[in-house]
Formats: sequence, C-alpha cells, structure tokens
Amino acid sequence: MATHNQTGQEGEAVAAAWLQQEGYVLLHQNWRFKHWELDIVAEKGGVLHLVEVKTLRSNRFGYPEQQVGHKKRQSLAKAAEQYLLQYPQWQRIQFDVLSITLVAGQAPQCYLLEDIS
Repeated sequence: MATHNQTGQEGEAVAAAWLQQEGYVLLHQNWRFKHWELDIVAEKGGVLHLVEVKTLRSNRFGYPEQQVGHKKRQSLAKAAEQYLLQYPQWQRIQFDVLSITLVAGQAPQCYLLEDIS
C-alpha cells in the first residue's frame, strides 16, 4: 500500500474515534456514489455533518485543511446531492473539514473546521 494511502486510512480511523468522542454519531464511512466520496457522514444535534478528512504527517508544506480546494468542494457538493437523494429526511446539513496531523511519537492533532460552505 502506498504511504499516502496508509496515512489517509490512519487519519480516517483517528477522525472516526475523535468525532465519536465529541458526541457525533457516525452513519457512514467512505460513502461512495460513482466516483464521488464522502469520508465520514455523521449526525450531531439533528444536523447531518458531511466531514472531509485531511491528514498529513507534518505541517512542513502547510496544514491539512489547506488541501481542500475549490475542486474538492465541488466534488463534495456532488456527493452530497446524491446522498440526499438517497436519504432525503435531512433538513439541516453542513460540510466540515477535520484536519489531522500525525507526527511520530506525538498524539494526533485534530482541528475541526465547521460549516465550510
């Protein structure tokens, strides 16, 4: 497995645990429709949270959340449209980015950017 794939999987595992610790109920992980994907779909307080997880092993080239550009936000919107067609009961949704930095020998650093739309 490529290093970046392993980093991504580790980050998503950290993200799932962190979100649950913060009171989110995980509904789906890696939900896919065609070539679109939602990393984590969770609920908290009656709001559907569509969470993009970005993970890096250092901040040498910037912070993980800086990797979510315009094209990625468009892709998230397309995935969300399809998700809501399949699960139309949600009245309130928001897009979040969970930024994770994994540094060897240190606890993972998690930073949640809420409602990025």
